[in-house]
Amino acid sequence: MSAWKPKRFWKEATVAAVEGGFAVLLDGRAVKTPAKTALILPTEGLAQLVAAEWDAQEEKVLPETMPATRTANSAIDKVQVHFSEVAEMLAEYGGTDLLCYRAEGPAPLVQRQADGWDPLLEWARARYDAPLATTSGVMFVAQPPGSLAALRQALFDQTPFQLAGLHDLIAISGSLVLGLAVAEGRLSADQAFDLSRIDEHWQIEQWGTDEEAAEQETLKRQGLQEAARFHALCR
Repeated sequence: MSAWKPKRFWKEATVAAVEGGFAVLLDGRAVKTPAKTALILPTEGLAQLVAAEWDAQEEKVLPETMPATRTANSAIDKVQVHFSEVAEMLAEYGGTDLLCYRAEGPAPLVQRQADGWDPLLEWARARYDAPLATTSGVMFVAQPPGSLAALRQALFDQTPFQLAGLHDLIAISGSLVLGLAVAEGRLSADQAFDLSRIDEHWQIEQWGTDEEAAEQETLKRQGLQEAARFHALCR
């Protein structure tokens, strides 16, 4: 959608119940995806969010200001078509999950990671029967096949719309466990983001803030928040 920036031609964006879900209408005309498929959302709440993004457009359509619309398009045009491939790709995060790789030092950072990450690994063990091993440093640690299979199944249990939202929860945080925790309501988006940035925040405390890095962090936090809202509205 990056090159698609038509001028606004409609007065009002509305939502209508249709077969299979809810459509977004621009002056009564149904919105379609970039692949020209009907944009039908699974819930009225998600359709209202997408409609609000269209209503917020001014003279020109700016896709970068329409995250829910972009994710919905992706759910229909990409995830729904290649569901297994997307789920398998995300499942690979379980084998190298951020929460399993700990610093060797200093001691305060090691403790901060343990305090933040251990409860989430315990949650994954209890919720999915998926205990995960941890290691210090960057040496690879193999995870129990049964745990990886259980986490993989959690992804295959998602709908295409849920998996589209979960994709960004996992990719931005770098953790399958954190992504699932947000999707399940165990963590808020902000909590998950802060847990994913323990190492970076430690470095900031030691060396100060880099302006460009801070801007990138703000965008990533916003992206995680948007993905969490999208996933929540799929139910």
